[in-house]
Amino acid sequence: MPQRRALWRIKRSGLSDLIEEYTFSRYQTPEKWQEVAKSKAIRFLDHPGAWFCISGTPGSGKTHLCTAIASELIKAGKEVRYMLWRSEAPRLKSLINSREEYEQLMREYRGTEVLYIDDFFKGTVTDPDKNLAFELLNDRYNSRKTMTIISSEKTIEEILGIDEAIGSRMYERSKGYYVKTAADNWRLHGQGITR
Repeated sequence: MPQRRALWRIKRSGLSDLIEEYTFSRYQTPEKWQEVAKSKAIRFLDHPGAWFCISGTPGSGKTHLCTAIASELIKAGKEVRYMLWRSEAPRLKSLINSREEYEQLMREYRGTEVLYIDDFFKGTVTDPDKNLAFELLNDRYNSRKTMTIISSEKTIEEILGIDEAIGSRMYERSKGYYVKTAADNWRLHGQGITR
């Protein structure tokens, strides 16, 4: 029964395609910053109410590390919800006039034990994006029982420049669990492509 519940949670999280590939054991640490990032991610698992934030270039391992965290939390019996910002933010904004549907979906994101937001603020950030992000993150900021995992190409400093209220909440709640990657896009290695 515990295994069945874990499998159900993995399927419900939206991470079933990534969870077997993106594990801590498969996360390589040839660089010192990667060792530090992995260490922070593992320590984060034992701190309910904390946030784990990681920023950096595409292909620097952000999704790998965040998915490994989510997987371990699912195995520990936590309810994890995956939110790909680039697809879910437009969906939520389109529901704003269907208040009941909007509130239902937002309740699911706000209330889940663990929320994993992937590619936060990717692309152009509009005022409706900022309003949505603030509503979602402020609610989770005020709840000391929920855990939040955020990956973004934007650093917390850049997010502070976009919206100080959002950035400062991220900064405060991810103290000790914020990683700024120092890597190039690993997907391009070995392809003869330089940037």
